[in-house]
This record gives sequence, structure tokens and C-alpha cells, in this order.
Amino acid sequence: MPFQDTLAQALAAPGRQAIPFTDAAGDATRPLVLHTYRPQGFTPDSPVVLVQHGMDRNGDEYRDFWIEAAERHSLLIVAPTFSNEAYPGAELYNNGHVLGAEGQVRPRAEWGYAVPARVFGLLRAAGVTRREKARLFGHSAGGQFGHRLLATQPHEAFEAVAVGNPGWYTLPVLEQPFPEGLGGIGLDEAALRRLLAYPLLILAGKQDTETSGPSLPAQPAAVAQGPHRFARAHNYLRAGREAAARLGMECRWQLVDVPHIGHDGAAMSRVCASLWFEGRLPEEALLAAWGGKAGAL
Repeated sequence: MPFQDTLAQALAAPGRQAIPFTDAAGDATRPLVLHTYRPQGFTPDSPVVLVQHGMDRNGDEYRDFWIEAAERHSLLIVAPTFSNEAYPGAELYNNGHVLGAEGQVRPRAEWGYAVPARVFGLLRAAGVTRREKARLFGHSAGGQFGHRLLATQPHEAFEAVAVGNPGWYTLPVLEQPFPEGLGGIGLDEAALRRLLAYPLLILAGKQDTETSGPSLPAQPAAVAQGPHRFARAHNYLRAGREAAARLGMECRWQLVDVPHIGHDGAAMSRVCASLWFEGRLPEEALLAAWGGKAGAL
């Protein structure tokens, strides 16, 4: 059965699903799982949100972080999940498996960053959605994935992209090699201009200020961006504005400092949903309550 028929069948009824997926147009040797949630009120004209999980490869949890918003706003949630078994380490997930073991640039179709747009295309082919574009949110390692996707992929499939609390960033410069910068992987000034012109939403938890730990990137290029994730987010925005000034254009990125929230995927998912679908940050008392709970990577 064609995969779009599998999608149509799996998403015909409300609820959670875990749909095995082989990306035949990309790296067919590395299977994925699409963790999905369809609310009762979803229609083919409702928004679609693609969610990129963190380093724990917990797409099922990240899908669940969005269920409250899905019910409130009739959203289809799809979390493409890159398992540790099939995509071990940061190079194969966070860094998109752009580079091979010898440092060579791999075929673009096999980059992990191409997966979300292809998944959305299959949802359209299945008739699950009539939307022309999806939204994409990534947190932590998924935030690394998300901003690098925006830097390296066409934007036509995405009406909005938001990243929360990435551990470090690929700077918008062509003079530094990937993943420190965008050099050496076939990108040019036109790609850099597209990135800077896109209204990327960067969410920075004001309490995400730990300066060490197993999930905080500590290689020299990351440390040079700041002592913690909050500082690195501001450094990335500054780098974007500097790159745009050199090119004589506007950087359309927006950075939102989120009070009370640290490195918390659940809270940042709710913050993003509120900004996207209600046009505001959650009330400060609610953010303070969320900030008192343990986060998720």
C-alpha cells in the first residue's frame, strides 16, 4: 500500500498514532516514526504543526506537549522521530547528517533536514490536509535541527518556524564551515539572504542559564557563542543582524525572552502555541507555575 494511503488510514480517526515511516526519497536505510495526534475538530483545512523533539528522541512526548493546543485550535500534530538506533549522535540528528564520516558532503536528498517537508507533502498527497504550508517547532536538539533546516532547505513548505532553547547555533556566515557556519556545503549568498529574510521565531528561556551539563554543547565553537543557551540565543540574533547589515537588508528574525522558563520542552511548546494561535505570551503567573516544574529535553 502506498505510504500516503497508510497515512490517510491512520489519520482518519481522532487520537494518537505511531506510524512507521521509511523516507524512500531520502535515506531509506534509516527508519523513522511519525508520532501524530488528530483532535476531533480537525479538518483538512486546519493548521498542521510539525514538531522536532530534543536529544532524548522522544517524539511521542513532544507530540503530547502539543495536545492541549491541538484540541483548542484543531491542530494536526506530527512529530517525525529520529531514533538513537537509526540516527545515533548529534551529527546524524542535530546536524542533519549533512556530512559523512570522512567529512564529505552527503547527497542533499539524504539530509535529515529534508524529512519534515517531505512528510508534509505526503500528508497533502494523502488528502489529510489541504493546507499549502505547515508550521514547524523544534526545542533543544530539535531547535538546532529547526534553524539548520531553515538555513539549508527551501522555505515553501513552511508558513512559520520557531525554535526554542537550542544548545548552539550555526552562524549565518559562509566563511565558516558547517556546522559552525554555512560554508562548504553548497550554499551561497542567495541562500543566506533567504534565511535572514525569513521571520524565524527564536524562544529563549530566561532561566536556561546552566553553564555545564551533558546536554549543553561544550565544543569551542559553541562556547564562543556564550556561556549558556540564553546568551547563545541573543548572540545568534546579533549575528543575524550583523550579516543582514553587511548585505544591506533587514533581518526578519524575532527573539522572545520567556520569563521563568528554563530548559523545558513542555513549557516551550505551550509558549509557542500561545504565540502562534493566540498572539500573546501566556500570563506571567502561568509561566511562573510552569517554571517550577522539571523540564524535558
